[in-house]
Amino acid sequence: MDCAEVLERLRSMGNPDNVKGMGRFGISVKNTFGVSMPELRKLARKIGKHHDLAQGLWKSGIHEARIVAGIIDEPGSVTEKQMDAWVKDFDSWDVCDQVCMNLFDKTSFAYKKAVEWSSRNEEFVKRASFALMASLAVHDKKAEDEAFLKLLPLIKRESTDERNFVRKAVNWALRQIGKRNKKLLREAIRTAKEIQALESKSAKWIASDALREFKSKQL
Repeated sequence: MDCAEVLERLRSMGNPDNVKGMGRFGISVKNTFGVSMPELRKLARKIGKHHDLAQGLWKSGIHEARIVAGIIDEPGSVTEKQMDAWVKDFDSWDVCDQVCMNLFDKTSFAYKKAVEWSSRNEEFVKRASFALMASLAVHDKKAEDEAFLKLLPLIKRESTDERNFVRKAVNWALRQIGKRNKKLLREAIRTAKEIQALESKSAKWIASDALREFKSKQL
């Protein structure tokens, strides 16, 4: 299946009613067909891993095509240049999160980019940083605690960002790190309490939400 065939398949699977619903959840409806995630995953499984096809799908600019690109691309073939180029194109939280969870967190540059992007100002680039941290906390089972302890100061530093898509990702990263093990839970709680003391509505929301979940983990 080549790029044109995949795009035509996506177009035929589109649902205008889904597009309206996506907009209500803060998902970009630009260049969007309205194909559900289960259908996208099913199509991606049928295609299989294919680095070159992923590049073509990404360049199409089609919302669903970019999600499929993140699923079928080969992590070992992904370069830093590609990651920096793709992250600049993020214009919707779902594309950002899906690419981070399905591709970026499996590359050898994942931790480096999570740190680098955390200090960027662009909303979805910064979100990608913390979505990547959250994904690594869930998927990188072999990582040492130190890898995540280094990320907690970045979470605290960016917790005052009032933009909704950023603060939710910062919260997500903090919660997932805390759920890895007891040691990281203790450190995540400590960080959350430090965040809670900051004079910022965003920081207080991030901390309160995380501490509520951490409390349930301690019961």
